[in-house]
Amino acid sequence: MRQPLTKRVVAEALGTFFLLAAVVGSGIMAERLANGNTALALLANTVATGAALVALIIGFAPLSGAHFNPVVTLSFALRHELLWSEVAFYVVAQLAGGIGGVMAANLMFGLPVVFLSHHPRTGMAQLFSEFIATLGLLSVILAASRSTIVVVAIAVGAYITSAYWFTASTSFANPAVTLARSLSDTFTGIRPVDAPGFVLAQLAGGIVATVLFRWLMPARDNE
Repeated sequence: MRQPLTKRVVAEALGTFFLLAAVVGSGIMAERLANGNTALALLANTVATGAALVALIIGFAPLSGAHFNPVVTLSFALRHELLWSEVAFYVVAQLAGGIGGVMAANLMFGLPVVFLSHHPRTGMAQLFSEFIATLGLLSVILAASRSTIVVVAIAVGAYITSAYWFTASTSFANPAVTLARSLSDTFTGIRPVDAPGFVLAQLAGGIVATVLFRWLMPARDNE
């Protein structure tokens, strides 16, 4: 049964909160324990993020669809699987939840609640990586969308786990994640000046995937 909008919006905020707490918190912990071994820190961050995604999607999908990502929300609206009048509420909830998750992660490790990242992530290779990462993420979500929630959760978690390693940008693939991570000057951070380019690349990847899958797998109401 479809939940009321208020409950879905709160679920999106809460799910995105825990996603960013997992991403940034595990990045801080990994960096502290890896003794300068960046590959080991990235591996630990990757495993924690993938596992959190699986758990959060299984838990929150029945409530809100477990988007946790403005690009996913936009894609579902373009496919007429979410009302356009609800998109802004979802996106605001995702942004607020993501920022809250980063603030919580910073506080859990004794850091300032907000301190802007100085981690540079710039250049065409990084932007193209974000385009590919988001194209792949949306492709996996849309391709798996008619399977069970558990299948979708595992598919998304597995994809992001691998995309951390096969993209030069470590696969943000999410505007809410990108903007929130600019507020933590830690292992997973991104400079605020670099965030808009990432967001534009993510939107482009999401739109291309949506158009492609509109042909490959038309939405149910268009069949």
